[in-house]
Amino acid sequence: MRIEIIKENKKQFLDLLLLADEQENMIDKYLPNGDLFALYDDDLKTVCVVVPINNETCELKNIATYEKYQGKGYGRALINFISHFYKNNYKTMLVGTGETPTILSFYENSGFEESYRVKNFFTDNYDHPMFEEGIQLVDMIYLKKDL
Repeated sequence: MRIEIIKENKKQFLDLLLLADEQENMIDKYLPNGDLFALYDDDLKTVCVVVPINNETCELKNIATYEKYQGKGYGRALINFISHFYKNNYKTMLVGTGETPTILSFYENSGFEESYRVKNFFTDNYDHPMFEEGIQLVDMIYLKKDL
């Protein structure tokens, strides 16, 4: 398994990024200024994007694993890598997600705890209703992890 930081042509990973954030213009807001990491185990399995928020905080804006490789530890391995990668630069990592039990459990098992929520984020910022596990995404739930 190897993890690469991608500096050029980040949009080549758009198909995977769209699995976690299904509206391209939202990805375009953070991808240019974000650090893109790609995890390979033979072939590409998982990507994530991390952006600086301030001197003490960074945010995991997107993490996605191809569906056929989900549940095999690739997402957790990438979170462990970026947590270690950023621990000397930031005190806290944030991640925002919808109120989906499986995804919230994934982040909590990766060391995140619920911090705050942004009411109506998904309904106010996306041009179509979004559903995950049959649940309409309305509020953005932010979780934080001490690095």
